[in-house]
Amino acid sequence: MNRFEALGISENVVKAITELGFENPTPIQEQAIPVILKQSKDLVALAQTGTGKTAAFGLPLTQLVDFTKRNVQALILCPTRELCLQITKDIKSYTKYIPNANVTAIYGGASIDGQARDIRKGSQIVVATPGRMVDMIDRRLVDIKLVQWAVLDEADEMLNMGFQEDLNSILSHTPKEKNVWLFSATMPSEVSRIAKKYMENPHEITVGNRNQGAANIEHVYYVVHARDRYNTLKRVLDFNPNVYGIVFCRTRAETQEVSDSLIRDGYSADSLHGDLSQAQRDFVMKRFRAKTIQMLVATDVAARGIDVDDITHVINYNLPDEIESYTHRSGRTARAGKSGQSIVILNMKEFSKIRMLERIIGKKFTESKVPTGFDVCEKQLFHLVKKIHDTEINEKGIEQYLPKIMEELKDMSKEELIKRFVSDEFSRFLDYYKNAPDLNTGSEMKKERNVNTKRMFVNLGQLDGLDNTQLKQFINSYSQISPGPVVAADVRHTYSFIEVEAALYDQLVAKMVGAEHNGRPVKMELSARAQRESSSGSSYGGGGYKRSSGDREGGGERSSGRGWSSGGNSGGEGKSRYGSGSRGGSYKGGSGSSGRSSSRSYRDKK
Repeated sequence: MNRFEALGISENVVKAITELGFENPTPIQEQAIPVILKQSKDLVALAQTGTGKTAAFGLPLTQLVDFTKRNVQALILCPTRELCLQITKDIKSYTKYIPNANVTAIYGGASIDGQARDIRKGSQIVVATPGRMVDMIDRRLVDIKLVQWAVLDEADEMLNMGFQEDLNSILSHTPKEKNVWLFSATMPSEVSRIAKKYMENPHEITVGNRNQGAANIEHVYYVVHARDRYNTLKRVLDFNPNVYGIVFCRTRAETQEVSDSLIRDGYSADSLHGDLSQAQRDFVMKRFRAKTIQMLVATDVAARGIDVDDITHVINYNLPDEIESYTHRSGRTARAGKSGQSIVILNMKEFSKIRMLERIIGKKFTESKVPTGFDVCEKQLFHLVKKIHDTEINEKGIEQYLPKIMEELKDMSKEELIKRFVSDEFSRFLDYYKNAPDLNTGSEMKKERNVNTKRMFVNLGQLDGLDNTQLKQFINSYSQISPGPVVAADVRHTYSFIEVEAALYDQLVAKMVGAEHNGRPVKMELSARAQRESSSGSSYGGGGYKRSSGDREGGGERSSGRGWSSGGNSGGEGKSRYGSGSRGGSYKGGSGSSGRSSSRSYRDKK
């Protein structure tokens, strides 16, 4: 027997949901459905996004609503058009075998006259966004005076979006003798006030702890310089060839900039934000659901109501202004019992927010190192190898071509064929990451900096083909001091900072006089911070480096003046590795680019 029958769901509804694959209720469904059916009272249900809340209120509504009548009996309010349409679709599927069942979606961006006609045909259940519902009420196009059940779905998000006045207005037009069911992922004070105002002694159900994130989401953060945020995003995407996810940005402008930069750099991406028309939003979401785009770059408001089960990663390009919104962001992955990863890209000044988030969601975050160029190439290469290994051979399709192919390749061994194939498919990727800088800069310096080290400025940087490890190795090797005097390096675009063992400082200064790197004289001196802590501060290595009035110590110290916001891409990784002409999912191999999907993994597959 389907376990939903034991909860009190009727046979014809069970038949419909069995066809949808519903057999075992989720925890929120298991707790909410019997309470709703057996007790005529208000309900507050707290559960993480993606745990099956729609069925938790939608299934019992199919039992309670009298579908022989033609008036609106149940009103469901939700924050966004996307969620409105999803709920409507779900409830229509639940009532597939119930005669005369009518469910109408009311939302902005569509014909209000058409929606009014649907209401007049006899809708018993209305699913609506607050703004359009207020408009319909003001025009007297919908009558909710006989509503018996009012559902506030994603109540916290509706309040975050500024719908409190609309909710008050809508609920004031409903009868006092009704049941209110409030479903929410978090329980901020504003939601509590709504509950107190419109509910009487509600029954409360909590799945997990209040505001807690889903158990099957892994929370990860990277600490990088602000200027390296976009390059870090690209590294993360390249290190996860099968990624299918959402990148969250704070503002509409930033959302569009990041999306445009990803598309320009050959990624399958598109943006979703408030400046798009409804038709544009629908088109983007259609492509994302069909997986013809790999990454959706979105604002919090635009992404609310997205219900896609297979999202593997949520990437916080910036943390939200409202820290509770992180729960909603991360809840877009690991839906329907699946696992997922929520990634946060931080700069050093934002580090304290991680501890705040850990307290709010009750989960620990793991600090990860941004993948190096070698890490990315290795991951992509073996992804390509596995893809080839698992490819199903189309024997009939290639049979007629095989004799000529075998003749052409007969003088090559298996090993040579593999080498040539990998070289042809992978060389552009290897070339791009050959001198990729190490983006793990700030956290290492912070950990290594202490009273036993001295901080020095070096006139070598990423433009010299160096990353943190390579700079440390170069100086330690050149100085021939054992153990190596350099314990940490922070490589910037045209210069670097190093932490040197204080006891070995004088030896290093003496050894590095006259040093060169690829024919360029090496210049070193104590950093401004170190000079403030020391009475001596002479420069070494051929005259030293004189700071100009524009140099800064502190948060950014010496800045090269190159930031992502000024040009879309920063730090030498801005140029597309795939040549010109790349445009997201419809990418055509442009100048200097083969257009093959294997080098870019998923990006051009669709």
